[in-house]
Amino acid sequence: MITLVGVGHVFDLQAGIRRAIETRRPAIVGVELDPARFQALQAPESRRPSFGVYAILAYVQRRIASEYGTQAGAEMVAAAHAAKDIGARLAFLDLDSRSVLSSLMRAMSAREKVKFAVSILGGLFVRKSTVERELKRFEADEGAFIDELARDFPSVKRVLIDERNVHMARALRALEADHGSVLAVVGEGHVEGLRTLLADRSPEVVRLRDLRAPPPVSGNASASVSFGP
Repeated sequence: MITLVGVGHVFDLQAGIRRAIETRRPAIVGVELDPARFQALQAPESRRPSFGVYAILAYVQRRIASEYGTQAGAEMVAAAHAAKDIGARLAFLDLDSRSVLSSLMRAMSAREKVKFAVSILGGLFVRKSTVERELKRFEADEGAFIDELARDFPSVKRVLIDERNVHMARALRALEADHGSVLAVVGEGHVEGLRTLLADRSPEVVRLRDLRAPPPVSGNASASVSFGP
């Protein structure tokens, strides 16, 4: 059994992640990380100042996450802790981030690099309201959102989404074959691609909106809810 849990790296999802893992109790909890990125998340204070694409993206994520009262990547650390608590093994599903960036730089044309750089720099000024608006647009028509990304940044879509999806899908198949049950915590933008690649395995899917929803009310509690204006 494979379960795909979609997350956003700037939201406070720790309670939802723990609930998903403790409810299903998989043999393996896989995370969309490589070992180096996981180590950096565990010890953010030891992170050395750096420049470049990943450094700027990481800074943007940290700044937006602070607006949501959390730390970027906290959901991955929460997944690791929950895995340990239920006795599950932690698996790293992603490609090495340095090789991915190198591949991306080689794949992009000069024009795409300029557009990508402008987009990243624009991210420095993104606010919480913009994140919520773009997330609603993504949820309303995910296919159109991804198609737009492919038109504007074809190499980014291929290297950062498609190729990583193929790698993670292969890893999940192998983990399921060896251990029987695996729950994968991955970025929401990877969920549909992975579900398609794993269609013959009929994976269960938990979407980001499910994790962000309030937890269910206990059966012992009673409440009156109005859906009126």
